[in-house]
Amino acid sequence: MAVKVLVVDDSGFFRRRVSEILSSDPNIQVVGTATNGREAIDQALALKPDVITMDYEMPMMDGITAVRQIMQRCPTRVLMFSSLTHEGARVTLDALDAGAVDYLPKNFEDISRNPDKVKQLLCEKVHTVSRSNRRYGSHVGTSSAPATTGSTAPLGRGRIAPAPSPRGAATPVAAPSAAPKRKAYRLVAIGTSTGGPVALQRVLMQLPAGFPAPILLIQHMPAAFTKAFAERLDKLCQIRVKEAEDGDVLRPGLALLAPGGKQMMVDGRGQVRILPGDERLNYRPCVDVTFGSAAKAFQDKVLAVVLTGMGADGREGARMLKQSGSQIWAQDEASCVIYGMPMAVVKANLADAVYPLDDIGRHLSEACL
Repeated sequence: MAVKVLVVDDSGFFRRRVSEILSSDPNIQVVGTATNGREAIDQALALKPDVITMDYEMPMMDGITAVRQIMQRCPTRVLMFSSLTHEGARVTLDALDAGAVDYLPKNFEDISRNPDKVKQLLCEKVHTVSRSNRRYGSHVGTSSAPATTGSTAPLGRGRIAPAPSPRGAATPVAAPSAAPKRKAYRLVAIGTSTGGPVALQRVLMQLPAGFPAPILLIQHMPAAFTKAFAERLDKLCQIRVKEAEDGDVLRPGLALLAPGGKQMMVDGRGQVRILPGDERLNYRPCVDVTFGSAAKAFQDKVLAVVLTGMGADGREGARMLKQSGSQIWAQDEASCVIYGMPMAVVKANLADAVYPLDDIGRHLSEACL
C-alpha cells in the first residue's frame, strides 16, 4: 500500500516540486497540499495522511505550532524541512520537541542541481518516517507552552511510545535485562540516529553533575546542527555537553558530541581526534568509527550504548568492543522510534543488556563507579 503524504509549504514552487518528486515513486501517494499551518491541521484531519512534510516559516501559523496541534488532535508522522544554518538547527530541534520524527535540509539549489539525488533522499526519508512509531508525536509533543525559535524547553520524560520494526524485518526477542553490575569504566560511548536527539536528551538529563565517566556522543546529524544540539543539551543537563574539537581530553561528567560531517576517534591517552569525513563512509559521524577507536584505546573499560536509529551503524564497532571485553547495551524495541541500529546489535548477539529508554540514564549512573 502506498504511503499517503500531505505536503505543507507556503512556497508554490516548493510544494509543486516536492509533490512531483514524491509522486514519481509508485509507493508514495501525495493526497494533498497546504500553504500554512492552519490549512495543514485541517488537511491532516480530513485526509489522514501517513506522513506530513512540513515547512517551518509560513504565514498565519508556523510549522512548529502546527505540528504541536496535529499531535494533539490527530497524531501523524512529520518530516520537517529546515535550513542548514545554526538558527535552522535550533528550529529543527524545536520541531522534534513538538513531535516531528525527522528532518531534511531545505535546499533549492540541490533540487535544481542534483534532482536525482534529491529524489532518492526525499523518497527514502519519507519511507523511513512512515515506518516509525505512529503514536510517537502524541507522546513527545506535550510541552505545556509552545516552543519559540531557539527554545530550550525540556523535551520531557516518559513520552515515547512503542515503535514497530522496519517492515519485513525479523525481530529478535530480547528479554528485559537485570540491573547492571558496577565497574570503573574509562568511557561511556552512545551512538544513535533517527529519534536520537530526543532519546539522547532523555538519557543525559538523568545523569548527575558528578557522573564519574567521560562520555562520547555520536548522533547522525548535519555539520550545521551539532553545535546547536550540544548547546541545547548543555543547558538542559546537569553534566556538561559540548561539540567535540580536535585535541579535547576526556573528563568525567563531560559529554563530547561528534561534529557533523566529520569523524570522532579517541586514543589511549584519552585525547579526542576529529578527522575529515571520509566520503567512502555512509555516515559522518559514524558510530562504528568511534566505537572501534574506543575498543583499541580502552579494551574492556568501555560501556557502549546503541539507541534508536535506522540501519546498522554501530554493530561492527560494538563487535570490536565486545571482542575487547567491553559492555554493550541496546535500547529496547518498545521505546525506539526506529528499531534498526539496536536491532542489528541484538540480532548479532552483541548486547549484554537491553533496556527501555527511560531506564538507561538511571542504569548508567548505577553502572559507573
